[in-house]
Order: sequence, then structure tokens, then C-alpha cells
Amino acid sequence: MNRARFVFAAALVGAGLAGPVLAQTPPAPQLTPLLAGRNIKPPLKGIAAVDFAKPTRSRQGDMVIEKIQVKNMSTAPIARLTIDETWYDKGGATIGGGKGILKGLLQPGEIQTVTVESPYNAKMSANQYRFSHANGGVTPKQVNKLEGDTKEPAEKPAAAKPAPKPKK
Repeated sequence: MNRARFVFAAALVGAGLAGPVLAQTPPAPQLTPLLAGRNIKPPLKGIAAVDFAKPTRSRQGDMVIEKIQVKNMSTAPIARLTIDETWYDKGGATIGGGKGILKGLLQPGEIQTVTVESPYNAKMSANQYRFSHANGGVTPKQVNKLEGDTKEPAEKPAAAKPAPKPKK
């Protein structure tokens, strides 16, 4: 019985000491959401619709470089649009290929350029493209010309322009 009183008293003293320690913890910092007020659309899952213009092809050393302009015709962004190119000889045998990837998202209506690099082979006769994206397939449609929001490189910063002279 004496032992039970001792354990009870020790528990009360321990609880009394723990109270002030717990009361001294600093308050949690105020967190603000990073995307507050922004309308973020998730990437498309499933089949995407893409228009593409006729590629421009050039040879640089041992590589064939193709630049293909693509436009997102879907209602949601396309994640990691990929173009796989396969080259064939005159007999229809596969002789090589390359791959081009758009890193990031292609927004609805946006136009970007995908660069596909393939090793050069003198037997190259015909090629074929296969479009895909991170969350599914792509239905491509070749058009004569793309019109819309072309993503261009940024202009020179304002500091690069000479400052206007003050009027007297």
C-alpha cells in the first residue's frame, strides 16, 4: 500500500514538471499556400490531340536534325510530349531513329518546337513519327501552318537598352 502511494505521488510530481515544459513550445509558423489564387489545371490523361507543321530537316555532321512545331489542340496541358522517329531504307527495313521530348507542359493552344536528332545513314529513304505523352497516347494531325501562341525566347533585359537622355 505504501508503494502505491509513492508511485501515485511520483506521477503527480512528474505531471507537474511536464506542464511548464509543454507550455513553452513555440507556436507553429503561419503557412501560406504556394498556389493560392491560381487556377492550375492538371495534365491530360488519355489521348491528346496535337497539330504539327511540316518539319524542317537539316544535316549537321553525322546527325539529321528535324525541328517540328507542335500545337496542343486538347483542353488540358500535355506533359512531356515525345516524338519518336523511325527511319527506313528503300526495302522497308528499319535503319535507325531518334527521339525528341518537350520537357514540362504544353498548354492548350500553345505552340512549341520539338527537336529530333537521328544518326545519319546514307540508306535513309523514308521516316515515320510516333507521338506520345507522359499520361497516354497522341492523335497527331499534320497541317500546313500553325497559328497561335508561339513560345519565343525572351527579349533582352531592359537593362541592356541604353537609358533615355533627360530633357533639358
